[in-house]
Amino acid sequence: MILMAVDERWQKLGSVAELLNLDGVEFREYQFNIINSVLKHGSTLVVLPTGLGKTLIGLAVISSEISQGRRALLLAPTRPLSEQHYATVINTMRLPEESVALLLGSVGKKQRKELEQSAKLLIATPQTIANDLKSGNFSLEDFGVAVFDECHRAVGKYAYTYIANELAVRNSLVLGLTASPGSRKEKIEQLVGTLNIKHIEARISTDPDVVSYVMPKYMHIVSVPQSETIKSIAALVKPLAEESLASLNKMGLMNAKNFERIPKGVLIALGNEIRKISAPGFRFGAFFSYIKLLNATHAYDLLLAEGIYPFSAYLDSLEAREEKSRAVENVLANKSIQHARVLAKEAIKRGEEHEKVKHAISILNEHRGKSAIVFAQFRSTIKMLVDKFQKNGIMAVAFVGKKEGVTQEKQKEAIENFRGGKFSVLVASSIGEEGLDIPSVDLVLFYEPIPNEIRNIQRKGRTARFRAGDVYILAARGTKDEIYLRVSAAREKKMLYLINEINRGLARRMLQNEGQKRL
Repeated sequence: MILMAVDERWQKLGSVAELLNLDGVEFREYQFNIINSVLKHGSTLVVLPTGLGKTLIGLAVISSEISQGRRALLLAPTRPLSEQHYATVINTMRLPEESVALLLGSVGKKQRKELEQSAKLLIATPQTIANDLKSGNFSLEDFGVAVFDECHRAVGKYAYTYIANELAVRNSLVLGLTASPGSRKEKIEQLVGTLNIKHIEARISTDPDVVSYVMPKYMHIVSVPQSETIKSIAALVKPLAEESLASLNKMGLMNAKNFERIPKGVLIALGNEIRKISAPGFRFGAFFSYIKLLNATHAYDLLLAEGIYPFSAYLDSLEAREEKSRAVENVLANKSIQHARVLAKEAIKRGEEHEKVKHAISILNEHRGKSAIVFAQFRSTIKMLVDKFQKNGIMAVAFVGKKEGVTQEKQKEAIENFRGGKFSVLVASSIGEEGLDIPSVDLVLFYEPIPNEIRNIQRKGRTARFRAGDVYILAARGTKDEIYLRVSAAREKKMLYLINEINRGLARRMLQNEGQKRL
């Protein structure tokens, strides 16, 4: 057995390093700098690319508080991630195993209460802690620090918010860890306010103290043309969407020329406004046209960006509803929609699909023997892709969430089989983006671009953790895919600008407070 020495530079952390098993742990300047910054400034938001060791920073801060006789809380949004953190703590911290407790909803109330009273470090899902705080069975009285992993969730009614409020009363140190806090100023400010953040430590892959530890990540944008079959089917769906939009424009509820360029958020907001209309007759007419536009637009977008099978499956799901609104019945009874459905089913029988599928198969074949995650938005798309991949000799398995009836035990089994090389391609929904211990892969393939910068960053972060990786994004020409590509890139840039701006504001506020104290 070869014993690895501790890099002497870690020893500069003093008592912090005593509780950490740093044997053979690579010294990374940015981690060292961020740890010292947290100990200096107090409650801190740490924004660091996925795979660059946010957890070690959290454990170092926890070690500092425990060494001073205080207790610590480590929170993660999901059970698998909490279990992962527990395993890391047992292997990384020099603490007796009985002083570390993993608290999940599955742990009985009596046992949980005993652990909450005795353990020095609690690792838990936020719902478990929030429920015990609300019931009065648990107190944060002697807790010096709480680490919030994936802290961008600390908004609205999420359990993180309640726990953060309880900690603020006790002036405990809070450490928020995330790869992306978002690109909206009000959301970042809300996050900073909720967690009572005093300082922000943010790094990107090109920062001087980070760049040497970042593996190369090669980005490939693949522009995919539409097939003639998809163009023919789309031409049949388009008139219904245009007719419905024209009706809403005439009612004064919309002022849009092209339904293809209406953001989903605008459509959702329109539905909320229509529900508030007091005149029953007008409200019914407006809602009738709205539901037709919503369904026609969604079917159209599915066809152009996802494929023929997802389009057909969506309309089949409308048909299968036991209770249908008059607007949905009107959509299904439309002659053009009926013709479109026939063409789609004939194309599926012939084995035709979106050109994206051919590109995806080609990319995966080029990386044959390597591990890959293919991300897709919709369950029907995932089903179609797994079927097409397997028919082309690619070992692929669908990876979806509880909504699709997949338990966490089955998810863990799939991940273990993936890690063990029993199959090489995981076709995942958003469940694969965060909160699960999915191993680093050689290749990440976006079946479609997404406009959400947090999810975008987390998807990309699944590759190039320990070795170089590739990211491919398939974008259908002339569709919302192209818009989403631009939006996601712009939002990532905006996020970095806002983080720096808000951090400067925090620094000014701290200086003002110190000045007032001296006076």
